[in-house]
Amino acid sequence: MQQTAGAAEVAAHFTPDTDGFLPTRYAQSHWGEDHLNGPAVVGLVARALETACGSPDFRPVRLTVDLFRAARNARTTLDVEVIRDGRRVRSAECVVIQHGQAVAKATLVQYRPSTPPPGTLWRSEQAFPQHPEPDGTVPPYVFSDAVGWTRSPAAHQNASRKRFFNDGIRVVADEDNSPFVRTAMVAEATSLVTNLGTDGVGYINGDLTVALSRLPVDDWIGLQANSHHAADGLAVGTATLFDSQGPFGAGLTTAIANPAAQIDFSTRDFGLGNINYE
Repeated sequence: MQQTAGAAEVAAHFTPDTDGFLPTRYAQSHWGEDHLNGPAVVGLVARALETACGSPDFRPVRLTVDLFRAARNARTTLDVEVIRDGRRVRSAECVVIQHGQAVAKATLVQYRPSTPPPGTLWRSEQAFPQHPEPDGTVPPYVFSDAVGWTRSPAAHQNASRKRFFNDGIRVVADEDNSPFVRTAMVAEATSLVTNLGTDGVGYINGDLTVALSRLPVDDWIGLQANSHHAADGLAVGTATLFDSQGPFGAGLTTAIANPAAQIDFSTRDFGLGNINYE
C-alpha cells in the first residue's frame, strides 16, 4: 500500500535521471544537512540487485550493505555485478557511486528453495504487539514498552524495548516497491529500535544485514528490538522482522558512537521529508 504525502505528490526517495538517480527531500537524513538517510540508500541497492539479479527460481536470504561513507544529496549511480550464478546459490554485488567515488557497497545472496530436512528444531517464541491500523498517512509507527504506539520517536527516548511498524515509501518515484525492497528499507530501522535511548540516538550505523527465511505477505512490516551490546563507543544491535504470519527474518547493525551529532528527537521538527528518522 503506497501512501501519499498530499493530493499531488507521492513520497519517494529518488527520481530517475538517465542512468542514475536524484535524491528527493524524502531521502534527507538527520545526521547532516547534506546526508541521505539509511533506508534511501538500502532501498536503492536492494532494488538494483533484485532488478538485475533476481529470479523466480531463487529467494533472497541475505542482504548486507556497508555504509562506509556518508551518501550526499547528489546524483547517484549504481554498478551491479553477478559474483556467482550457481545451481543452488546466486551472489551479486552493488556499488553506490557519487561524484565518481564509492559511498556504499552491498552484497545479495540468494538460495534456491528446497525441501526442509527431517527433525524438529528449537524456535524462539516471539510475538509482535497489536499495532494500529495504518491511516493512509506517511509516517511510520514507533513503539516502546514504556509508552506504546506513536507516530514519532520523540516520545520513546527511554530505556525500554523499541519496535517499528512501517511499509516504506517508494524508492523510485512512480514505481511500487517489491516485498524484498520494502523489507530491506524497514529493516534499516534496526539501528533506530536498538540505539534509541533516553537522550535520543548517538550511535550511527555503518552497515545493515538483513537475513530472510521468506518474503513478507503484507505491505506493513513490524520490527522488534532483540538485543543491544555496546563497549568503548561501539555497538551491535539485532531485531526481528514480523508480518501477520509471524517472524520471518532478522536485522543486524554495527554502529559507532557519534555524540557530536546526537539526534535528540524531542527537539526536532519532523516534516514529511524526514519520515525515516535517521
